[in-house]
Amino acid sequence: MKQPEIDWDSLVEAAIEARERAYAPYSNFLVGAALLTKDGAVFRGCNVENASYGLSLCAERTAIVRAVAESQRDFVAIAVAATPLATPCGACRQFLAEFGLGIQVASIDVDNRTQVKRWSIAELLPESFRLER
Repeated sequence: MKQPEIDWDSLVEAAIEARERAYAPYSNFLVGAALLTKDGAVFRGCNVENASYGLSLCAERTAIVRAVAESQRDFVAIAVAATPLATPCGACRQFLAEFGLGIQVASIDVDNRTQVKRWSIAELLPESFRLER
């Protein structure tokens, strides 16, 4: 299957919409993510906090889990929306790397949409942990 063209504007908008659903009563740091699969499907995720911070889930991991639950594992790109602009955390970088170092990442500052940065997972997480299969 041919990889879809990445429509960054649509993917970013989906991430911004997902951000509106975030549950962040402790940090008030709302994050949304939109994950594009190889077949063109988009899965949204938002951060979900917990009083026991270690149990909180990031938007990126929420989107990935939703996709995997729907039998999707071939990811092309992910957009992350927050204010201020935020890159995926280390756990999310490793979580994404599990599905491919070529996944493209865009982060946007929702309050200043001219602030956008892009990378591949390989750029964000050089020397990622890998188990030989």
